[in-house]
Amino acid sequence: MAKKTRTRLKSIQAEVLGLKVKKNDKGRDSARYYLNESQRIELGLPAIPKERRFVEMIKKFDKNDNIISRTEKLQSEPIDVPDNFEVTQISTNTTSGIQWIRTRPKKGVAGENDIKELHDKFIKEVKKYAFKYPTFKRSKSKESHCLVFDPADIHIGKICSSFETGETYNSQIAVKRVKEGLHGILDKSKGYKIDKIIFIAGNDILHVDNAHSTTTSGTGQDTDQMWYDNYNMAKKLLVQIIETLLIVADVEVVYNPSNHDFTHGFMLLDSISSWFHNCKQVKFNNDMSHRKYTVYGKNLIGSTHMDGAKVDKLHGLMAEEASQFWHGCKHRYIYGHHVHHKTSKDIFSVCIETLRSPSGTDSWHHRKGFQHAPQAIEGFIHHKEHGQIARLTHIF
Repeated sequence: MAKKTRTRLKSIQAEVLGLKVKKNDKGRDSARYYLNESQRIELGLPAIPKERRFVEMIKKFDKNDNIISRTEKLQSEPIDVPDNFEVTQISTNTTSGIQWIRTRPKKGVAGENDIKELHDKFIKEVKKYAFKYPTFKRSKSKESHCLVFDPADIHIGKICSSFETGETYNSQIAVKRVKEGLHGILDKSKGYKIDKIIFIAGNDILHVDNAHSTTTSGTGQDTDQMWYDNYNMAKKLLVQIIETLLIVADVEVVYNPSNHDFTHGFMLLDSISSWFHNCKQVKFNNDMSHRKYTVYGKNLIGSTHMDGAKVDKLHGLMAEEASQFWHGCKHRYIYGHHVHHKTSKDIFSVCIETLRSPSGTDSWHHRKGFQHAPQAIEGFIHHKEHGQIARLTHIF
């Protein structure tokens, strides 16, 4: 029988090998599994871990130089502190002499290098690609409509284990669902003449906001890959969405800042606006205001992440913040996010609606019972004169 060695794996690594996913050990993001050589090689690990041995560390002698005690410890490889990391804590077992150390990235070093590399790569891509968009000819129609495409709370980077929550979700599934939902919404909108698309972006498109896998406020999250991989996946996804929508109609991109990715989300949308800066048929509303408003015919359409102002205040805020459009727009809507489930409520003349999310249920939400709402991508059809006339839903 092939020799197996005990190895720590994250749940996604266990799933790749087809192993039954175990619950993570307390205080860790991994669990122990027994792997054979081929399984270790499949994960890019050495076939057999380097054998360790006990070595003599401490001897005690009596007055005749006879050994009366000897302390040995399991000898491991010397601990290498990675570049741009610093040692923050050292602990020594007074009985065995075994030591461990804790390290962390040096402040202002690793992060700056990562961001510079990401920035340089993006600028290089933009220089090659920014000027290739054609101007699409649009036919006019008396019965024109606006499509609001709003993929809410995608959370690229989130990891959900079916072993715990009953469903699997990761970055690849997130991107796949949004693309599938995009084409589903476009297929359902084919019965309408679309002359404008409002693409509502942001709203926790990224699951974390830094290299420590936390939200902007510091709440730790379960993630499936590095933050810069998530960023690049989100960037590519947004470009593909806008390119697909652009074939149908001119696009207005409206950015909603959000609590999971307040910093990275803004940088992401700012970079995307640079990508399309020479495309006259794509416009961006991507400042940092938490509530955005746009007009289509007699429709006043607002959007917000809804992690700030409460629902019962939103209609009043719209009347104040979009006062120049208020009386000219008979139909008033606010599309909210953050809660991952559907609600719709008329508060005086404003319809306030929250959207479903395509993202799965992670460990914390499962434990608290925030689960089982339909997972979906949603869109809405607005007529210039008659307001919202259709809701489009692509359920997973």
